[in-house]
Amino acid sequence: MKLNRISGILLHPTSLPSKYGIGSLGKEAYEFVDFLKAAKQKLWQILPLNPPGYGGSPYKSFSAFAGNTLLISIEKLFQDGLLKKEEIRDIPEIQTEKVNFKIVSNLKKRFFTKAFTRFRKRGKEQDYQDFKLKNVYWLEDFCFYMSLKEYFHGEIWNLWDKPVVLREMKAIKRYQEKLEDEINYHEFLQYIFSKQWLELKDYANQNKIRIIGDLPIFVAHDSSDLWIHPELFDLDENKNPRKVAGVPPDYFSKTGQLWGSPHFNWEKMKKNHFLWWKKRFENLFEQVDILRIDHFRGFEAYWEIDVVEKTAERGVWVKAPGHDLFSEIKRCLGELPIIIEDLGYITPEVIELKEKFGFPGMKILQFSFSENIPRKERPEGYEKQCVAYTGTHDNDTILGWYRKIKKTKNKQTLKLLEERYGISQDMKEKEICWTLIELLYKTEASFVIVPLQDVLCLDNHARMNYPGTVGGNWEWQFKERDISEEIIEKLSNLVPKHYR
Repeated sequence: MKLNRISGILLHPTSLPSKYGIGSLGKEAYEFVDFLKAAKQKLWQILPLNPPGYGGSPYKSFSAFAGNTLLISIEKLFQDGLLKKEEIRDIPEIQTEKVNFKIVSNLKKRFFTKAFTRFRKRGKEQDYQDFKLKNVYWLEDFCFYMSLKEYFHGEIWNLWDKPVVLREMKAIKRYQEKLEDEINYHEFLQYIFSKQWLELKDYANQNKIRIIGDLPIFVAHDSSDLWIHPELFDLDENKNPRKVAGVPPDYFSKTGQLWGSPHFNWEKMKKNHFLWWKKRFENLFEQVDILRIDHFRGFEAYWEIDVVEKTAERGVWVKAPGHDLFSEIKRCLGELPIIIEDLGYITPEVIELKEKFGFPGMKILQFSFSENIPRKERPEGYEKQCVAYTGTHDNDTILGWYRKIKKTKNKQTLKLLEERYGISQDMKEKEICWTLIELLYKTEASFVIVPLQDVLCLDNHARMNYPGTVGGNWEWQFKERDISEEIIEKLSNLVPKHYR
């Protein structure tokens, strides 16, 4: 993928402001696109749009295909005639600083149930039928899975009644009849999510803003994909993972990161020409303009950890068929608008895979000031065909990072920042943030993307995720008043100044 010299903002839709306790695909999302346009930004990067699983993580989803229906706009349901004005008029605002997924889910379900009842009375509309036909590979199975999961009180699928776990035809038919209304309800929600998201994407594209989506390499054990296609994953006789995914000790964790996701049965996937992956890429490329692949190095070799281990320290690297996979995807879909996360332990083989398919990699400004780092990893050494960030959803905010540098009295980094980049400890914190943002804009990197938290000069209370931890992540929301005319002016001035 050939990149041109532009800039953008990283913000997941759940972080948009909303009186319903979580960002949505309604008015605030369209206003965010208007902000991007006014600030002369051309990219909006998001995190995975899949339904969040345990801990609210979009990287631990119940499906690699379905959408996060908590993002459905209540106001747009009203505009479509599926809710009445009096039903949404007196709803008290959820007064929380961060997203509370349980409260949000309970609140929105009340609206969704009413909307579904009215939708059913209308009869099956043609675009709804078209949506079902287009997504036949995954839609009904996912909706059946979610209905069963609710029926079995949230248990992981391999703990359900054994005939259902094994997908015996008689049991499947019985539960499909029993849960028909629930299955239709979930199909309705997926239809509405898709409709609202594609309308928003179209609005962004009309304003010359491209959406960068995100593909997590692994899927959760607790997902419809595992229930429907257990043969595609490395499971034991009880349908539990034999080995699990993670990464060895690194910058983020001294004991590594134990993700717990099952590994793929790559031999099985090869035999059907990677059909599941092809369908997954097709689905994502309809939702977004450009795709960021998370943990790309796992397509060349992945860290395999025994399921009994408590940390990710002990594991082995196992080869993956990345060349075969991406060759097949490219053969079917043509040139791939893909960028990759190539951070951490990167081998020559990973670089070869990346270069073979022309996938631009990433640079993180916070990693660019370490002692003895090579010049190509410094801001002045970034290559053109890369995507550079102040930080990502897994990093400190840029202000939080700088405060840590000061607190730990990291003299080497502080000296480098002052002598080479003009960042003095005497400067105001906002000035430091904007100096670092401008430093990113100055680089040769074609794409530069700044998390909204850094544009707002927020500290680590606004951080999105702490890798390797459970709880307190994925919850940050900004307020409407946070985006000022001053911020718009600063960003819009940086764009022409640095030829973006």
